[in-house]
Amino acid sequence: MLSMHITLTAIVVFVGMLCCMEIGHRIGQFRIKRHWDEPGASFLSLEGSVFGLMGLLIAFTFSAAASRFETRRQLAVEETNDIGTAWKRLDLLPAYRQAALRESFRQYVDSRLAFYRSFTDDNEVSEAMARSRALQDEIWTKSVAACAESGSVATTNLVLTSLNTMIDITTTRLMAARTHLPALIGGLLVGLPLICALLAGLDSASNPKRSWLRTVGFALMVSITVFVIYDLDYPRVGVIRLDQFDQSLVELRGSMQSGT
Repeated sequence: MLSMHITLTAIVVFVGMLCCMEIGHRIGQFRIKRHWDEPGASFLSLEGSVFGLMGLLIAFTFSAAASRFETRRQLAVEETNDIGTAWKRLDLLPAYRQAALRESFRQYVDSRLAFYRSFTDDNEVSEAMARSRALQDEIWTKSVAACAESGSVATTNLVLTSLNTMIDITTTRLMAARTHLPALIGGLLVGLPLICALLAGLDSASNPKRSWLRTVGFALMVSITVFVIYDLDYPRVGVIRLDQFDQSLVELRGSMQSGT
């Protein structure tokens, strides 16, 4: 559903720009015919300011979306490393405690994979997140009891610290996934190109020859750029995806064989 919304937004920008350029052109011709504007009058200075503003907006929003994508990519790798470290440190605990903990870890990784695979379904995401949190509590309780039995301060520090890091990263990733382009800036990203198209249409009224190739090309490039910005901002639903970075978590789950 969200991917369709992103595509529709880009289509609206494309069609809207073409319509605004045509409207601007006809308004400009009407004003020239009524002698409200001199034939040589133009909106170049105004165009330059608004087009410059649009360029800055696109540059900053693209940079911000790319930065958020990179942060999410790094967090995906970090979570895998955190779980892997906590898994290995279970070796420090009493042997008879390890089997139950390792099974809880396998279930926990499965719940995390289910969370990312069902990210577009709110109900499934809520269920997977609730399952993950329940398993976090279970793993923590079992680990605290095992550390107390081990009688080693070093073991307690290493095991509980790694578990705490593993648990904290889930909140960090959730907040990163929920951080997107503010609605007001998103509205400007759609509205400003339409204003620029209207001004371009007004300026073209004084020219009897129109280049539809340039007109369509301009609208197409801006709409594609808007699409890429939104696609980067929602990397679980679009063309540019984070799924490939979840493969490290899949591989970690594969290494957690029963009895190891």
